[in-house]
Amino acid sequence: MIYSTATVPVNPDGDTPLSREQAWAGLVLKARDAREFLPPGLCTRCEVVEESAGHIVRDATIGGVDLREIISFEPGRKVSFFQASGPREGVIINELFEDGNGQLQLRFYCYLGLRDKAPGGPEEQAEQAMMDSDKGYRAALLSTLKRTRELLAAGRL
Repeated sequence: MIYSTATVPVNPDGDTPLSREQAWAGLVLKARDAREFLPPGLCTRCEVVEESAGHIVRDATIGGVDLREIISFEPGRKVSFFQASGPREGVIINELFEDGNGQLQLRFYCYLGLRDKAPGGPEEQAEQAMMDSDKGYRAALLSTLKRTRELLAAGRL
């Protein structure tokens, strides 16, 4: 089983401040089309194939791998990406919350396994190491916030 987590401040010193509503709008846009929000070249295809008031289903190619995700929304708070097909099974969560000082934070966490791979085996260990690295999900959080600020500056948010 893979468990990884990363938390970044939504409004670090020197960056244009984002309100909770603006940060949430960025997360929703990322769920609908990750290509603009993940590090360049990481997501090459992202298409919503079903949607309702509380969820969407998307087919995507991320890191060269085709996958399907069922994405549920807890408005203003949490986006959960359930891995319906692809190499992983489980859930990836992006959550907005205020820390003990009232500062807005964006947290990623996941509980995942790899389909058809031994639990705790070398493939899972490598995936865990990647997720915990500076090029893992922390980078995706920072990229998401950067893109949200760019959209805000361009009047598209």
